[in-house]
Amino acid sequence: MTVIKRSGASEPFSRDKVAAGVKRACQGRPVSDDDLAVLAHQVEEKIRATGQAAVDSGEVGLAILGPLRALDEVAYLRFASVYRSFESIEDFAREIAALRGPLTADAAASSKQEET
Repeated sequence: MTVIKRSGASEPFSRDKVAAGVKRACQGRPVSDDDLAVLAHQVEEKIRATGQAAVDSGEVGLAILGPLRALDEVAYLRFASVYRSFESIEDFAREIAALRGPLTADAAASSKQEET
């Protein structure tokens, strides 16, 4: 399976590269190398299930988000902030609200309306 990078270059899919990229987001978090290996395996399985011989690097990033969120929400926020190019505190706030679920997000929206 081949990954097509943003630059247009391509390279073979690498579980090690996935784990290394996620490891930076997990720095200082209670996530083991075994956890990262399992996550990388899950990502590979998800991508292989598409049946495509070549995938965009963006698809790899999307495949990482779900398992990383389940593994560690702080690491997920770190990774998502880079992957999705967060530019403001509001970007983080929206993502945190989504992590907390629809009830909390609704409460946050109601609270914001009350402030105005």
